[in-house]
Amino acid sequence: MGRPVLRTELCDLLGIEYPVILAGMGPVAGGLTGPVATAPLVAAVSNAGGLGVIGGAGFSAERLREEIRKVRSMTDKPFGVDLLLPSNYMGAAAGGEMPRDPRELIPAATREALKKIVEDLGVPWQEMPREPAAEPRRPRAGGMSDEQMEVVIEEKVPVFASGLGSPAPWIDRLKANGTKVLALVGNVKNAKRVAAAGVDIVVAQGTEAGGHTGRVATMALVPQVVDAVAPTPVVAAGGIADGRGIVAALALGAIGVWCGTAFLVSEEANQPDLQKQRILAATDEDTRVTRLYSGKTMRNITNPLIEAWEAAGIQALPMGLQGLLIQDLVYSCRKAGREDLLMNAAGQVSGMLNRIRPAADILHDMVAQAAQILARDLPARVTAIPES
Repeated sequence: MGRPVLRTELCDLLGIEYPVILAGMGPVAGGLTGPVATAPLVAAVSNAGGLGVIGGAGFSAERLREEIRKVRSMTDKPFGVDLLLPSNYMGAAAGGEMPRDPRELIPAATREALKKIVEDLGVPWQEMPREPAAEPRRPRAGGMSDEQMEVVIEEKVPVFASGLGSPAPWIDRLKANGTKVLALVGNVKNAKRVAAAGVDIVVAQGTEAGGHTGRVATMALVPQVVDAVAPTPVVAAGGIADGRGIVAALALGAIGVWCGTAFLVSEEANQPDLQKQRILAATDEDTRVTRLYSGKTMRNITNPLIEAWEAAGIQALPMGLQGLLIQDLVYSCRKAGREDLLMNAAGQVSGMLNRIRPAADILHDMVAQAAQILARDLPARVTAIPES
């Protein structure tokens, strides 16, 4: 049999065969192996007809450049890079003074509270060995990703996606390269903001999504964003892992989908087998949104550490500082062999997943199912005649 046909405006905009974008997933397993969406997964999705996106948030600038070039050596298809552009990185205004060691900004009471939680779970607290900072540090203007953004521009990446924050400061330079710009949002207010800034596509991500996510469900969010930002096209994200999800997204007015969790259990996904197996074992109710790991709301496969942190009611620190706070936690868990307590980002569709397989198979099955529903199943089940 030939390949199924499933084309929307998104395919023409990005030069791809199918309207499916791989979420640019950074580290989702406590940083054990770096970003999930590295060259093998990105190239596999692009070669299969979708758009692969590098999870650039887990890379240094030069390491990101290497990964971009590696992707280009593995595919001649379009691909993208995802970076995080939070507006309040390290809790300081852009350009503000920072102490030589930003860890000085972490309240002692918060550190002690976390230490107690960890030790109550039977994990001895150990401080990670560190080298002292050589120079006073400042927060980078615009967020945490300035150096990586320069690489994206220098390398003329076909597609850029901001997984957090607004890409507004970079849009003119990106578009001068012919780069298509996407921005992920979790509410209508931010959708309007990035559309006004000139992004090519708004990605409306519902709270069902794994990793950093908002509070509004996909079914409610997508049509509201579609109406709010028209004529800017919208891609749907959150809770989409098969062809039924693609068809639902198209019915809501989206021109395609952004999928992460479905590919977390692909053979090419760069994360430990333990984390993949925990996703496969999860049910629909085994994820929880927490600020524990990054300071931003993030959906994870839940664990006793998340439950204890949330029960304690500890106020999370701003993004960047929270990451520094949990460095010792991650180090302690690894030393104790408790990787089950580390970040394991995944969405509510984890309960739909039951095996590890190649990314191309995942994508092709999603597309084939969507095409069948649109061409045969839906017409067979539904009679719809527009009012004349």
